[in-house]
Amino acid sequence: MEDKFEILQKYFGYSQFRGAQEALIDAQAAGRDAFGVMPTGGGKSLCYQIPALMLPGITLVISPLISLMRDQVLALKSAGISAAYINSSLTPEQLRLVFRNLRQGRYKIVYVAPERLLGEGFLALCQQMPISLVAVDEAHCISQWGQDFRPSYLKIPEFLEHLPRRPVVSAYTATATPAVRRDILQNLRLRNPLLMVTGFDRPNLRFEVRTPDSKRGELLTLLALRKGKSGIVYCSTRKDVEAVCAFLQSKRFAATRYHAGLPDEERQQNQEDFLYDRKTVMVATNAFGMGIDKSNVSFVIHYNMPQSMEAYYQEAGRAGRDGEKAECILLFGKKDILTGKFFIQKSYEESELPEEDRDLLRQRDLQRLYKMINYCETKQCLRQYILDYFGQPLPQPCGNCGRCTGLAVSRKPKGKDKQSPAIQKTGKMASKDITREAQMVLSCIRRIDSAMGHSSTATMTVQVLRGSKNRQLLESGLETVSTYGLMRGYSREEIREILTHLQSVGMVVSGKNEIVSLTPAASGVLFRGEPVIVTLDEAELERRFPQSGSVAADSKLLAALKELRTQLAKEAGVPAYVIFTNATLEDMAARQPKTMEQLLTVSGVGSAKAQRYGKRFLKVLEQFEKE
Repeated sequence: MEDKFEILQKYFGYSQFRGAQEALIDAQAAGRDAFGVMPTGGGKSLCYQIPALMLPGITLVISPLISLMRDQVLALKSAGISAAYINSSLTPEQLRLVFRNLRQGRYKIVYVAPERLLGEGFLALCQQMPISLVAVDEAHCISQWGQDFRPSYLKIPEFLEHLPRRPVVSAYTATATPAVRRDILQNLRLRNPLLMVTGFDRPNLRFEVRTPDSKRGELLTLLALRKGKSGIVYCSTRKDVEAVCAFLQSKRFAATRYHAGLPDEERQQNQEDFLYDRKTVMVATNAFGMGIDKSNVSFVIHYNMPQSMEAYYQEAGRAGRDGEKAECILLFGKKDILTGKFFIQKSYEESELPEEDRDLLRQRDLQRLYKMINYCETKQCLRQYILDYFGQPLPQPCGNCGRCTGLAVSRKPKGKDKQSPAIQKTGKMASKDITREAQMVLSCIRRIDSAMGHSSTATMTVQVLRGSKNRQLLESGLETVSTYGLMRGYSREEIREILTHLQSVGMVVSGKNEIVSLTPAASGVLFRGEPVIVTLDEAELERRFPQSGSVAADSKLLAALKELRTQLAKEAGVPAYVIFTNATLEDMAARQPKTMEQLLTVSGVGSAKAQRYGKRFLKVLEQFEKE
């Protein structure tokens, strides 16, 4: 049986685990229940997919949405893992085929809607199957205090009781207050679970609240600055979705729409247009999104204020799932408060709940609404406000949200006042996020240390990152470390500035003869995604840190790799990110591998995908080098 590291590299293309992943995987593989509260984009799916491949039987994943199941199964198949889903989208003939294959043991992972669990045919089949693990995704749906309560989730314990042998049970969610976490533990009847709450922070997301005079005008400005990027615009009503989408289309934006009032076929078509990048902007109600696994969403704009922090953070969290920097912007107006109260009142008018319960739930929803209003009006750091709400206090302001950088209200830049979005003006001071560059430098120091058995010099670190052909470096075999050439597009001086800053904040220490080594403080940036923000005089910041904040991969090469990805996605009939994410292509463009072995060192390239797509990507890289 393959171990967890072999599986991680072979199928998913990663060399190390993040955060709580390894502990949760170990618990399930050892037969213990597990409960993980991890931020969106934190790699929750790997926490049950890897144990599924380690354990002998079948893994059932209980998931609330058809779109989530479909995307996950497509991604698993693309990685070379046998998987299927069971939900209402299947025809009777398709369902019979899945059942037949399940009986024959052809699947390792099966996604199933909670409503199907106690169905006579499915339950009878499960009673005959060797089920080793049941993973409950979006576990907050089991709590009446959660924002997406699904009564069918309450049937999960009954389903487990009907099985001849209770499998390992695990649960995962990204948005759960302490009260909801208690509900999940109790309602799922987890037995001595390993509980891992890794935090709710998404360091790559930048939060901002704007109170413009004209929301339409503000939206046009925001989208014009992000032309060609993929993003979602959330509206609170179907009427607003229709109006905003028509308005954007009239201004020649590639926009489409999604809400529950559209015919099923049109909803599906519009969703696929967005997933396959035929449309770059999705205008939608909250009916769109939960479980949408599109990795390259670079912004989420809320045209109206949501009714709760849970809803807002979940919807905003659909940005930046690939770990790249992304923006979450909320356009707030006083009318949003009246709309929120109206919806809360209306939602309980036709409820069959006893009046006492209705009043209790109504008051709970109003309290959530007031918390959301406070978020829109607060003067404090927005990230601090969000994390405090979810029970994870942030000691210091983040330095990178709309409140911290003084950009809470936008104005159109004019003439010479236009500025790069990577620089945020705060009077004479400005801030820049250099988290990704810091991770590359810290990782390089760590990998050189591991390869040589001792610490290296700052000069050698810079040379490795720039892909130097220095004889001493080559004789030491350092061209084989995964960070070799990772910062080719950066000058020696730029990398030195980053290294100097990391020393000044205590993540790197420099000893005799310029020897550099990591301190324990570096692990927060390397393994938990903690941000690294530089705040300096604006001119000084631009002089010392001129790079835009992303890996300096050649733009023409990156465009060529994306073009091939689009072609492969069309051939396979899958969204482009299922082939490779943007982050993987950027890493590929930076490293420029020449052989299949080197290609496997690219983050996100596993054996199955390398075998399936590797030759064609290597051909593009080879052609680029010749030109």
